[in-house]
Amino acid sequence: MALIEGFRVQNYRALRDITLGKLSSQQQSQPLTPFTVVIGKNGVGKSTLFDAFGFIADCLSHDVETACDMKQRGGFDRLRSLGTIEPIRFEIYYREAPNERPITYELAIAADSSGRPFVESEILKQRRKNQKHGRPYPFLRLHHGKGMVWAGEEAVEVAGVDEEDPAQTPVELTDLRQLGIATLGTLKEHPRIKRFRDFLKAWYLSYFHPDAARGLPSAGPQKHLNIHGDNIGNVVQFLEREHKDRFRVILDRIARKIPGVKTIDTRVTDDKRVLLRFNDGAFAEPFFAQQMSDGTLKTFAYLLLLEDPDPPPFICIEEPENGLYHRLLETLAHEFRAHATGRKDGSQIFVTTHQPYFVDALSPEEVWILEKGQDGYSVVRRVSDLESVKHLVEEGLPLGGLWYSDYLDAR
Repeated sequence: MALIEGFRVQNYRALRDITLGKLSSQQQSQPLTPFTVVIGKNGVGKSTLFDAFGFIADCLSHDVETACDMKQRGGFDRLRSLGTIEPIRFEIYYREAPNERPITYELAIAADSSGRPFVESEILKQRRKNQKHGRPYPFLRLHHGKGMVWAGEEAVEVAGVDEEDPAQTPVELTDLRQLGIATLGTLKEHPRIKRFRDFLKAWYLSYFHPDAARGLPSAGPQKHLNIHGDNIGNVVQFLEREHKDRFRVILDRIARKIPGVKTIDTRVTDDKRVLLRFNDGAFAEPFFAQQMSDGTLKTFAYLLLLEDPDPPPFICIEEPENGLYHRLLETLAHEFRAHATGRKDGSQIFVTTHQPYFVDALSPEEVWILEKGQDGYSVVRRVSDLESVKHLVEEGLPLGGLWYSDYLDAR
């Protein structure tokens, strides 16, 4: 299971410079947990942090200029922190597996002379085998689209980064708005770049809309739930066809976890669509998904996502509590944690929330609190660094209740 141990954002709207977890330059910090939650009041930057992950994913799927203009971002000038002329920077510190050496990805996006965003620099680096100290060595290093790349699995392990390294190849990209990993990650001779590109490409950021999920799907199986959730019926069709016995178990398991739902089954229409049916036990005939509440559909979508036979490596969800009954939130938090920590092939799950009932189910190590600093920019702290709060939780006080009572505010 790949795991992001640290994430840094600089000059991205209210995120002037924040770091969550461990970086190659901050080895004394504790890494992010498989289930990580960021809490905070309205307007402190939670949505911006969620969007920072989405922005990186969009840069890979499209290009940096398109990413700046998507999702009401408003272009590069509105994304870059007010009052700065520095590039927008991101740093991802992650491991492909628990025993693998960590890899750092650094990305800087600046504006050219005409004001259009472009990739100023891009670096992928990793320590050599058996190296415990010193700086990691880059196996991809680009500046303004020009630089060096080291081919193969063992590049930089022995020869280093001098000019005589036979694995070292100069590269020059023709499109400065495309990420280097988007191009080089498609080439067989760069397997490490490909793995990082595939990891980033597989991120799942939830933009689930219940109304979209109510639409009647076209016939045809689809393996994975999309980010809007409007292909639930297609995913159900895939699971029923490819994993029939397991799918029945999945539906029964999900039904037990949704309050007010007794059973869930499917019905195949004449044109081969597969429709979900929910039975609450009060009526002889079950209701179709199109007739169910927002909360029921949303809960079903999250639980179905967690049951994916081949889940995404990283799931990011903004405010899952919207539209849900408050007593369901603790159950949902436990389900997220169980998926992130209880499966070898599970997903790392990152959530933003402002709902104390959800936070009640969390440990201080899993929670970060985002606040506005005196300069108007966001600051972030790990709740486990607050000794007084840790002691109160150890004494049995719920973390969400402490937050609601302002015990987590800066003092």
